[in-house]
Amino acid sequence: MADTPQPTDHPATDRPVYVIGGGPGGLSVAYALRALGLRAVVLEKSDRIGASWRRHYDRLHLHTTRRLSGLPGLPMPRRFGRWVGRDDVVRYLEKYAEHHDLEIVTGVEVSRVEPAPGGAGWLLRATGGRELTGAAVVVATGHNHTPRIPDWPGRDTYTGDFLHAGEYRNPAPYAGRDVLVVGVGNTGAEIAVDLVEGGAARVRLAVRTVPHIVRRSTAGWAAQFTSILVRRLPVGLVDRLARPVAKLSVPDLSAQGLPRPDTGLYSRVKDGAIPVLDVGLVDAVRKGRIEIVAAVEGFEDDKVLLTDGTRVSPDAVIAATGYVRALEELVGHLGVLDDHGKPLTRGARTPAGAPGIYFTGYTNPISGNLREMAIDAQKIAKSIARNGDGSVSRLP
Repeated sequence: MADTPQPTDHPATDRPVYVIGGGPGGLSVAYALRALGLRAVVLEKSDRIGASWRRHYDRLHLHTTRRLSGLPGLPMPRRFGRWVGRDDVVRYLEKYAEHHDLEIVTGVEVSRVEPAPGGAGWLLRATGGRELTGAAVVVATGHNHTPRIPDWPGRDTYTGDFLHAGEYRNPAPYAGRDVLVVGVGNTGAEIAVDLVEGGAARVRLAVRTVPHIVRRSTAGWAAQFTSILVRRLPVGLVDRLARPVAKLSVPDLSAQGLPRPDTGLYSRVKDGAIPVLDVGLVDAVRKGRIEIVAAVEGFEDDKVLLTDGTRVSPDAVIAATGYVRALEELVGHLGVLDDHGKPLTRGARTPAGAPGIYFTGYTNPISGNLREMAIDAQKIAKSIARNGDGSVSRLP
């Protein structure tokens, strides 16, 4: 790790590229820049890289294959298995930074990015009054940055345990208890299965929008392989192809409260809804071990009010309700975000009104987030090398 940078005024022809975020997206960009002979400094707000991965629940495994989840310049070891677990992802990120001798500064949080005085490069305002000037900036703070909890009426009156899925680690505290999981994305589905297998007395899963469910692997063929093959086909065509596949691979769960969606799989993806990769949900629902209930409407003392008018009284509620990117304070004033707070550009593209700012890791593609970040890293590095005009520091 490098020493913490102090406020400095780099000459306009000798400025590094600052990469904000020490997760897989930021590390892969730093390597790609280093491979081109350019100096990149990774700024990570926590005390270690891969902070968000360290906070994930114990059971977590990648839903993408090991072979297609490695970052540029270093494959994931075969001993990690086909579906890499959380702890091995963390080990890989640590080895990746060490192997490529990346320049990483921990304990520094960037609060705002502004044009540098004189119009050349970017000024980063960070903790401790630091002002860092870079030739370019890559924002890689992560898709899962800040937990999102809906403003449910009466939530403050709920007397049971309440936590966001980001705080969930394992089922041990919930053995023998009645738990309601809210949200049927991949996180909610997997936590529900984890609770069932970990001995929870009752597990209910509150569903607002019925998801598409896809087997993670069928006869050895990973769903990721199909996703890569079809991702550039017309949306309507992929929707039509997906229907018969779903009927053959996933049983009809209508009687259990999970009917097949009436909208196309790929249409949903384009709207930001990734299919649920099945790691036990289908069997648990089919056998009645996970009960499907209506979405949450609000709270009232020890009861949870559902949209169908029923009231349930679980011992604990786990809100698998997603995250927000929380980029508004950092770069929102630069006009680089859409109305939902999502970057207007990604990869090699840089906003017309903010040249030299790049974003990676803010999409959730069906072809695999790590795979796409690895691809974007190479594109970003080449774009910076091409457009840097000699202002980027070069490695000795």
